[in-house]
Amino acid sequence: MVTSNIAEHLSFSEFLSAIKKTIHSAFYEKDNIEKFIQKRGFPALVLRDIMAKNPLSVAIPKEYGGRGAKVKECLGILDTASYESLPLALTFGINIALFLEPVAKYAQNTVKKGIFDRFLTQQNMGGLMITEPDFGSDALGMQTSNIKMGESYHIKGTKHWQGLTGMADYWLMTSRPQDQHGKLGRDIDFFICDVQQPQQAIKVEEYYNNLGLYPIPYGKNSIDIQVPEKYKLEPETTGLKLMMDLLHRSRLQFPGMGMGFIRRMLDESIKHCTTRIVGGKPLISLDQVRHQIGRIQSAFTICSAMCSRSSIISGIENNLAAAAIEANSMKAYITDMMQEAAQTLTQLSGANGYKAESVGSRAIIDSRPFQIFEGSNDMLYTQLSEMVMKIMTKKKNMNLADFFKNHELTKNVSDYFKNLVDFNLDTKIPQRKIVDLGKIISKVVAADHVVQLGAKGFRTDLINDSLETIKHEISMLISSYRFQTNVSPTEEYKDQSSWLSFC
Repeated sequence: MVTSNIAEHLSFSEFLSAIKKTIHSAFYEKDNIEKFIQKRGFPALVLRDIMAKNPLSVAIPKEYGGRGAKVKECLGILDTASYESLPLALTFGINIALFLEPVAKYAQNTVKKGIFDRFLTQQNMGGLMITEPDFGSDALGMQTSNIKMGESYHIKGTKHWQGLTGMADYWLMTSRPQDQHGKLGRDIDFFICDVQQPQQAIKVEEYYNNLGLYPIPYGKNSIDIQVPEKYKLEPETTGLKLMMDLLHRSRLQFPGMGMGFIRRMLDESIKHCTTRIVGGKPLISLDQVRHQIGRIQSAFTICSAMCSRSSIISGIENNLAAAAIEANSMKAYITDMMQEAAQTLTQLSGANGYKAESVGSRAIIDSRPFQIFEGSNDMLYTQLSEMVMKIMTKKKNMNLADFFKNHELTKNVSDYFKNLVDFNLDTKIPQRKIVDLGKIISKVVAADHVVQLGAKGFRTDLINDSLETIKHEISMLISSYRFQTNVSPTEEYKDQSSWLSFC
């Protein structure tokens, strides 16, 4: 039997309250987050105290001693952690979405008990290895190979930029099957690698000097391991669809990390601007300041709607391999809003915002990679537009307003944006326009989530303000989409381009 843990028997509100109290104590009483936030790794005592509360039990099924892998609870933990520390929230997010949830769904039953037991009783951690030095976003081109040898698989290759490099006890290892002639297959296999086993140790060749997210180690890993056959994940159909189900679920749960983070940006902005006096008046009395804080508050509402939506659809009981439109929309838009909120807080904070220990400056650096990893946002917006245009072309109707009216993810708000988006798309537009289109689509999808949250009773003023903010953003994006420009870099630009020559 799995060792019983207290977290399993608490109500979720009690459990969350205990986690919140422990995080605050570890960051502000036993240590000082402003001192260690720029050092590599979490202080051992800080991480020990937090992990002792079993925060990751939210992603473990009840039959194995966990809290049941409920999305609401997973997002609640990410929300709580990200209010104090985005690196801590990302550490939880990596474990939950990129290891525990796929193991719960796809691992063989004979191995689940031992893995989950170690997470609950030994505070183990796990991550995912996909990215390779020469194949960043091109996961299908990965060169890490696996060869069946008796009852084990020999996996060999190189991986990099994995969060928790050298720190995780388990890895989900991706590779492509190699035949007897050395040719790699087109599908992708997933294996559970236990680095505590002698033949599964992973060599860290280099630790990267990552700019932000200091407590999380990243690096380059040399893979040459033997993994027993029973630790291979079992896809419902193909490994490629398993990967898409995994990645889409992860992208749909990004709002959990965004929620606490944006709420912190909002609280800090309001606190500063109501106490900072300029010309005898509080800073918040200025119209431009109110506009900027209003945008952060709209992001808070939009993110709340995304969390509500994700709680309904992103559980492991659902296969999300085909949920690319919604997953891409949610991940790209929420991470853009996180970065904007951080930039706004820093700007509003004036000179104090430029201190390395300030909440805003840390937030800028830590939230920036969220727009890059798990799919660069420009790439996701491009894919989003291409998917939508493919659907429209198939239906032989290129009118954007008609698409929104008839699509499940946007039909509830189609009338609200109709006058803005009532035009036909050109399938031969340049990529810069395709990215603009992707941003428009993502915002309309988010607006639909906001309307659904409002129908559940979320306060009306916040709902209306966020919809107005989205409408304003879409209006500006449509102007950009329609503006014709062919500006491109001139690579050999140095001839006749020194201003000193013309003085």
